[in-house]
Amino acid sequence: MTKPQKVRPYLTTHSLLPENQETPIQFINNDSVENQLFFRRNHFTYPTLSYSNYWLPINGVVSAPLLLSMQDILQYPSKTVEVVLECSGDKRNLFEPKTFGEQWEKGAISQGKWKGVPLRTLLEISGIGEGAKEVVVEGYDYGLRTDLDEVYTYTRSLPIEKALHQDTIIAYEYNNQPIPFKHGYPLRLIVPQWYAMASVKWIKQISVINTPFTGPFQTIDYMYYPNKDNDQNAFPVTAININSTIQKPLDMEKINTGVHLIKGIAWTGKGVITKVEISIDDGYTWSNADILPGKNVGYGWVSWSFEWNISEKGEYTIKSRATDSFGQIQPNLPFWNKKGYGYNAIDKVKVKVE
Repeated sequence: MTKPQKVRPYLTTHSLLPENQETPIQFINNDSVENQLFFRRNHFTYPTLSYSNYWLPINGVVSAPLLLSMQDILQYPSKTVEVVLECSGDKRNLFEPKTFGEQWEKGAISQGKWKGVPLRTLLEISGIGEGAKEVVVEGYDYGLRTDLDEVYTYTRSLPIEKALHQDTIIAYEYNNQPIPFKHGYPLRLIVPQWYAMASVKWIKQISVINTPFTGPFQTIDYMYYPNKDNDQNAFPVTAININSTIQKPLDMEKINTGVHLIKGIAWTGKGVITKVEISIDDGYTWSNADILPGKNVGYGWVSWSFEWNISEKGEYTIKSRATDSFGQIQPNLPFWNKKGYGYNAIDKVKVKVE
């Protein structure tokens, strides 16, 4: 007798060139997403790299520029951080009115354990010069930006304070294995609490500068533009907004009367999640969900659940609302912006009880 084949979930594909695929978030049952299901966000095609001939330059406003081999980097004291990485365009397709861009649903988010050397360690060895303001990290991925009709590498900067944060790391492992190539191998910047555009993949070089960085992925993209018709009052995308997602039941699912477990995840870019509330009457009343104990530390999401005893048939709108240790609460409506970043309105699904 043949054993039944194990059925496995797949990434949800939005585009192939460049490859943009999201995590099937409803199938994620633990706090570490396996690399095959980790969401993929690219601006260009994948670069060509050789691990054996890989060198990392650190230059700019430093007293002792460095050129480090992978062997050098592996010699420094390492640390492991569990970090949620969320694309700033996560949930973009929920904005009303709609915004242009990759129409991410709820799965442009994943997390796991990243191991590497603190960026601070390397910057201190190179000797940060007086007046240093930002640290620029350039990736190996590049391509044509049609809006500017020029070829650019993917390059971003961090304020010097964020670059020196103890848990901002140059990672070389994900979940105890070398970082998968599609997620930044051999070296990826990991910036906890910020949207994932800051966590530059396939690092090519690091430069310390004493003026603001003005590359297009810093000053055109990843900016909040609050006005539809002009670029006034724009400000940069940085820390992750407080958010939650209902994983079960699914939107527009049919279920039976009886006891059902509503479950999901919640996360924030500031502090930790302190409360998750559930409404099964479209926000008229709220009850506290149970937050999985022992996981509400660091920079990851928390899993939560709520037992729902359904006795009456009909249509229900279930909502989830998170609160963090800084008193931030998910809003009823998201902050609308022209490029569709940072969606974090109260999550909701509709179900029919038969």
